[in-house]
Amino acid sequence: MMEYRELPHGGERISVIGLGGAQLGATEHHEAVATYVEAFQSGINFIDLAAGHAPLFSALGEAMREIGPTTREQLYFQMHFGANYVSPQAEYGWTTNLDAMKRSIDWELSVLGTDYIDFGFIHCIDEASDLNQYVASGALDYVRSLHDQGIIHHIGLSTHNPELANRVLDLGIIDLMMFSINPVYDYGKGTYGLGTSAERQALYQRCVDEGVGISVMKAFAGGQLLDATRSPFHQALTRYQCLQYALDTPGVVCVVPGVRDRKDLHELLGYFEASDKERDYSVLSDLAPENAAGRCVYCNHCAPCPQGIHIGLVNKYYDLTLAGDVLARDHYAKLERKAGDCVSCGHCNSRCPFGVDQVARMHEIASYFGA
Repeated sequence: MMEYRELPHGGERISVIGLGGAQLGATEHHEAVATYVEAFQSGINFIDLAAGHAPLFSALGEAMREIGPTTREQLYFQMHFGANYVSPQAEYGWTTNLDAMKRSIDWELSVLGTDYIDFGFIHCIDEASDLNQYVASGALDYVRSLHDQGIIHHIGLSTHNPELANRVLDLGIIDLMMFSINPVYDYGKGTYGLGTSAERQALYQRCVDEGVGISVMKAFAGGQLLDATRSPFHQALTRYQCLQYALDTPGVVCVVPGVRDRKDLHELLGYFEASDKERDYSVLSDLAPENAAGRCVYCNHCAPCPQGIHIGLVNKYYDLTLAGDVLARDHYAKLERKAGDCVSCGHCNSRCPFGVDQVARMHEIASYFGA
């Protein structure tokens, strides 16, 4: 049932749905343990540990012990250098203080019963001052030294800010970026909708070009997208539409939504049994703000193509291939009509609600696939 994508740098096979840590730590201990156990049994192997509540760590540690001693080897932990927990019952805190960071990480590793970190994250860098403090405190050097020692297998970054993301990408040290991706933010709306749509799309493409994977936070915009009264679109989307939107974004390896219990987990896992219609988010073409221009969302409003090209699928398989989906290239190869069949008539360009230059896209895709 579970689907996996490969991390460009390293080759780890990561479940396309992971688990975020914002809410589960507030759940009763036995329920949190049972939720992790079922998640592992379902094939989820990616766990984000920017926990909202410190008890999450003891629940995760117990769940691993319950399943067996080899469980840790099958999991990938995303641990944050800057998420601060001062006691076993503490709430989440944020810090760039190196000593506080060391104490918190050492405690987390002890509770989890592990001595290595799959993804050690430069945590929550949203302002230039955050990055400056992180460097000045010695925290960045510390993360890099643990990576050099092999304790951290991959360095990552969590941010909501495209400008700061690019500054850290310029350092050439990260293999995974945690970023908030959903239609609200990508269209420049909402608290964390930082950067223009064009800037965000350019960031995703840069990650593809440089082999940096993306793990997605806030795929539901904190629930805003699921509630018609709160959504800027004035219409609710479903979890499955939001998950598909995130997974179709170039560079994305996995989405890490938070859950409160097994009921939430089961609802997430229903994504794999959902029909294409249930996952389809093409309704965005009628809802999206004007500044969404320039990005294909596979809505197929450009159809019919006089040459019979399924333009939405061609775009989708191209973006997924760039994101590391090994099956997407095969799906593209099986299409009866491909991007190379485009005769540049411009029919699609005149009908695209997002103003995408689909003719240019067809030439780009044909060049990439060779057909």
